Amino acid sequence: MPYLSALVPFALLATALPAYAGTIAIEGRGEVRAAPDMATINSGVTTQGATAREALDANTGAMTELIAALKDAGIEARDIQTSGFSVNPNYVYSDARDELGYSLPPRINGYQVSNSVTVVVRDLEDLGAILDKSVTVGANTINGVSFSIADPSELLNEARKSAFADARAKAELYASVAGAELGELESITERQDFNGPQPYPMYARAEVQAASAVPVEAGELSFAITVNVEWDLDNTKN
Repeated sequence: MPYLSALVPFALLATALPAYAGTIAIEGRGEVRAAPDMATINSGVTTQGATAREALDANTGAMTELIAALKDAGIEARDIQTSGFSVNPNYVYSDARDELGYSLPPRINGYQVSNSVTVVVRDLEDLGAILDKSVTVGANTINGVSFSIADPSELLNEARKSAFADARAKAELYASVAGAELGELESITERQDFNGPQPYPMYARAEVQAASAVPVEAGELSFAITVNVEWDLDNTKN
């Protein structure tokens, strides 16, 4: 019976292969919180003038003083970057109408020049004083303050470890309930989630200019990783 000799090797091969119950895909999440170590400010000067030249000259003088004050406060040139510049007419609208009843076009009543810089503050202890000094020398708009961590790589790695451990613990639980064990690891994908204090606007006022320091609270930043992990399910123990 020659056909038996052909079937035996296949039978032996089948018994040598593990039996699989399918796959399991689980999402895990890890989060690490830490205090920020740097801040980014967007501040600038807005000036008005009867002509564009007059508004620009006033703005140039104020911005020159602001940049000099920032450098005197210890901010390096590499951490000061122009981020916005505009020249716009100021329009005056009227309810008057012409002889045909149409509204009259607006007329130009002066010009406005805005110039802003993005400033990186690497020592948060100086942040309040820098905000105060900026307003004192002429910055009349601070569009936002945001906090960050210069090198979050170690924090993200800790979040990754926590996320994978979370996914594995869930997968082992499900596998146990299903009467199986985790087999080979098939795939891992990740998504980074960042949650922290949001930038908030600050506007110059007379009482702020008179203050000795601007109170600032940095809080904490959250670095979170979400992973999707897939394993084979091995039911050989059954």
